Amino acid sequence: QAQLVESGGGLVQAGGSLRLSCAASGLSFSGYVMGWFRQAPGMEREFVAAISGIGGITRYAESVKGRFTISRDNAKNTVYLQMNSLKPEDTAVYYCAAERTWGPRVVTPGIYDYWGQGTQVTVSS
Repeated sequence: QAQLVESGGGLVQAGGSLRLSCAASGLSFSGYVMGWFRQAPGMEREFVAAISGIGGITRYAESVKGRFTISRDNAKNTVYLQMNSLKPEDTAVYYCAAERTWGPRVVTPGIYDYWGQGTQVTVSS
């Protein structure tokens, strides 16, 4: 049974940084596209970033481009989200997710096969 476990969330002031980690088990990690999504209270889950299985291709939401960086270490079965220059509007529960095929739909939550439980990120002004 595949399992994804996020960590690294917390409370940070605006302009600060956090690094989220997502440790995967029970799946052939390098064969999966990994994505980060977030969900604020009362809002739909939205795409943040995704990275291809080998790590050569990335995609970002416009709202985080230039501030967030997604990376992965296939030897450690872990994907990361480095978040810099954080803003109050980045406050949300952040989720990692896994699916098998890179393509235009990586921004769509519904295509992902596995999800973590989420980690809270709160950015104070």
